Amino acid sequence: MVDTVEQVERRPWVLRRWPAVAGVAMAAFAAWGMESGADVAPIVTASAFLYLGAAALQRRTAAWPMFAVSFVAVGLGSNVEGFNATWVMLAFAAVLAVYGVIRGALRPPWGLPLQAAALIVLAAAALIAVDANQTVAGVLVAAGLLIHAGWDTYHHRTHRVVAQSMSEFCAVLDTLLALAVLVVTFG
Repeated sequence: MVDTVEQVERRPWVLRRWPAVAGVAMAAFAAWGMESGADVAPIVTASAFLYLGAAALQRRTAAWPMFAVSFVAVGLGSNVEGFNATWVMLAFAAVLAVYGVIRGALRPPWGLPLQAAALIVLAAAALIAVDANQTVAGVLVAAGLLIHAGWDTYHHRTHRVVAQSMSEFCAVLDTLLALAVLVVTFG
């Protein structure tokens, strides 16, 4: 049963905007104890990884399981010496992309092809940030996150690639985390 607009509007704000609330909480969690933008660089990769996964699987709701995969990868990367979350997500993304191509996900062009290009660009920024000085790392990570926040907003408005709940969550997370990175970098 689908709720009417009136039923949805009567819900408390927190229940209507749960993705935004979750984005605020995740940004606070990710920023806690951050010493440099490089500390959260894999999140830049994760932001694009979610979109590629959903595009490759041709299911907008697949972005949430992709988030779970990226959350585990980023967590391991933060806590296990020698574990590079960005490379792990890129390897998994390559498998997903091949699977998507086999299943015919090359159409529409704003799907898998565009999401793969975005992942390559954002992952490159994340990989460069990890080895850069603190200022360059902060600028690269913040820029990547802010660019992806715009990406999220566009996809939220067009209802493309990922579920709207994911694009809303991700836009809030990316924006707040980018601001936190800039504060740590220049504050």
